[in-house]
Amino acid sequence: MKTLVVCSGGLDSISLAHKVAAEQELAGLLSFDYGQRHGKELDFASLCAERLNVPHRIIDIREIGRGLSGSALTDNVEVPDGHYAEDMMKVTVVPNRNAIMLAIAFGFAAARKSEAVATAVHGGDHFIYPDCRPAFIGAFQMMQDRALEGYANIRLYTPYVNLTKADIVEDGARHGTPFAETWSCYKGGQRHCGRCGTCVERREAFHLCGHPDPTDYEDADFWLDALRRRSV
Repeated sequence: MKTLVVCSGGLDSISLAHKVAAEQELAGLLSFDYGQRHGKELDFASLCAERLNVPHRIIDIREIGRGLSGSALTDNVEVPDGHYAEDMMKVTVVPNRNAIMLAIAFGFAAARKSEAVATAVHGGDHFIYPDCRPAFIGAFQMMQDRALEGYANIRLYTPYVNLTKADIVEDGARHGTPFAETWSCYKGGQRHCGRCGTCVERREAFHLCGHPDPTDYEDADFWLDALRRRSV
C-alpha cells in the first residue's frame, strides 16, 4: 500500500514509519504542531523523514490546540510523575486530538492518491485515551468510508493497536529504528525526564523486551519506584 504515516516524532510513530518503509510504500510523514510543550518531538519527525528520504509536512493547528484547553500537554498544567496507566495521567488527554489529526490526514491522503493512513496507537494507550482504542479505530474507518465514498478508498492502518510498548520496541528494532533519534518525554526539557508517564512506559518497554535503551534520562531509575507503587 502507498501509505501516509502520521508521525509525532515519538518512539511509536517513528518505529511505524520504519515498518511501513520496509514493508509497504511510504508516501511521506505528516506531523502536527498543536502547541504541545514537547514540540521538540517534531524535530525528530523531520530527521526521520530525511533518513527515509520521504516528504514531511508539519501542519500548524496551534489555534485549534489553544481551544482544547485543560491538558498538561498544552496548558500551564504540571505533567505528573508516575506510570502511564495511573488515573492521574488523564490530565495529559488532549480532547479529540487523534480524531482531528486523522481527519486531516485522510484528506491529505485522498488528495495525494494514497491508499492508507498509518497511526501508531497501541494497547498501552487504551486506559487513558479513548481515541486510541480499537472501538474508535473501527468507528473512524466507517466514518471515513462514508466521507470519501465515491472519491477515495483509504484504509486506517494501525498495526500496533493491540500490542504493548515492548512489542513496538521489538518491531522497531527489527526494522532498524534508531531509538536514540526519537522523543517521548512530555515535559519538553533538554533530556528525557525519566519520571513522566511516557518516560516510565518507554523505560519499562526496553526492559521488558530486553533491548538496550539508548535514552538519556535525567532520572533513569524512577520507573522502578513507579512500578512498585502501581503494584501495591
